[in-house]
Amino acid sequence: MPIYEYLCLECRKVSSHLVMGSGGFQPHCRWCGGRKVKKLISRVHVRLSEETRLERAMDPLLMGQVDENDPKSLKRMMNRMGGLMGDDFDGDFNEMVEEAVEEAASGGTEGLGDQG
Repeated sequence: MPIYEYLCLECRKVSSHLVMGSGGFQPHCRWCGGRKVKKLISRVHVRLSEETRLERAMDPLLMGQVDENDPKSLKRMMNRMGGLMGDDFDGDFNEMVEEAVEEAASGGTEGLGDQG
């Protein structure tokens, strides 16, 4: 089922519409209700199965770039994995990682692996 994007020529905002067949669809702006819209060429988005997302997240080429002793490297890996899985990490996780990054930068010996 394609999702089409339209630029409103009145308020200049973009609206997305899921189109289930061509019969009777009238594009409009979801923001201002205007009918003067221009169809945009959008990027293609393919939905992946959870299995495929996990395989991509655990790709040995990507995992080989992770330095387990560097909190910044671990943070990049976790953010990349979260993005592949469609999840954003909560504030507590981000706060813990930021504290570990700051501590490592200040010469502390405690890192992400030393907790617990």
